[in-house]
Amino acid sequence: MTIHTLAIDIGAAWGKVWPILFAILFFGIIIALHEFGHFITAKLFGVRVNEFSIGMGPVLLKKKKGETQYSWRALPIGGFVSLEGEDEASDDPRAFGNQKAWKRFIVIAAGATINILLGLGLMCAMLGMEGEIPTDTVSAVSPSMEQTENGIQPGDKVLRINNTRVFSARDLYYDLYRDEDGVFDIVVKRDGETVELNGLPVSYSAEEGFCDFIVGYKDVGVLNLLPGAVRETASMTKLIWLSLIDMLRGQYGLKDLSGPVGTINIVAETATSAVKTADYASILFILAFITVNIGIVNLLPLPALDGGRLLFIFIEIVVRRPVPKKFEAMVHAAGLILLLALMAFITFNDIFNLIKR
Repeated sequence: MTIHTLAIDIGAAWGKVWPILFAILFFGIIIALHEFGHFITAKLFGVRVNEFSIGMGPVLLKKKKGETQYSWRALPIGGFVSLEGEDEASDDPRAFGNQKAWKRFIVIAAGATINILLGLGLMCAMLGMEGEIPTDTVSAVSPSMEQTENGIQPGDKVLRINNTRVFSARDLYYDLYRDEDGVFDIVVKRDGETVELNGLPVSYSAEEGFCDFIVGYKDVGVLNLLPGAVRETASMTKLIWLSLIDMLRGQYGLKDLSGPVGTINIVAETATSAVKTADYASILFILAFITVNIGIVNLLPLPALDGGRLLFIFIEIVVRRPVPKKFEAMVHAAGLILLLALMAFITFNDIFNLIKR
């Protein structure tokens, strides 16, 4: 084997390895920032933090500073912040369970909030790179729509489709995609007035790239960037919620879900494509979508997730007394077992799909 051939082989191998390393690094950043949200708000409220860990499993590195142990663990699939009195009773006045409900609510919600804010930052970068922002204003209609009585007209600002609010072109087209009969109740703003277009037939095909109306774009400017990113992040959040609803309705099954392995593969493939085509906005969009997705899913009111803990705190605020610790711990423990079983199934499915390709 010549040096030239060896260099080619190394380059080819590195071309396959670096996207995976990039995806794992990004996941590590998401996890670290999520846990940092819990950590920093706990510290700000004077809660005792016993450990701040990136990764799961055996400890590779650790360092104790003050009362907190900082750990780096072997498996880059998670992380955690261990708060005194989080899951058990504690006599320490600085224990998490001894803090006021609103403080505990903020500490738990901070992780997902950081993820969503990271998604917002990535969306700002993506829009700045693209140089334009999708809007909710119609720029053109098809000849068939022009001939439709009480149809959509150029200049209409689309407010709602089938009773769901429209934020931008992304969720607007998803609303059209997920409909079954092609007939819509659409609310638009036209010449300053709200107009309802009920029972309006709209032809749309994602595969053919056709729609009876097209929404336009506007240039990115200093004043447009942040509001545009907020709308795009809201649009992304809506897509995630609608996808979850569709899954509960049976339109998607567990086999359609992706876990860490599948998501890392998606990020790696997108990163490879972005480098080849110099379309870096596409990788920013995928990264933004993933981090917002993680934030939203964590807020679901399910045991073992942040949203489940927030639900118990909310119940405490409403009834003005805490839920018994033992009961809450049992619920979260059962939820964790189910969550780990689900993750094991999804991971197996991801690996199977990769092998089958």
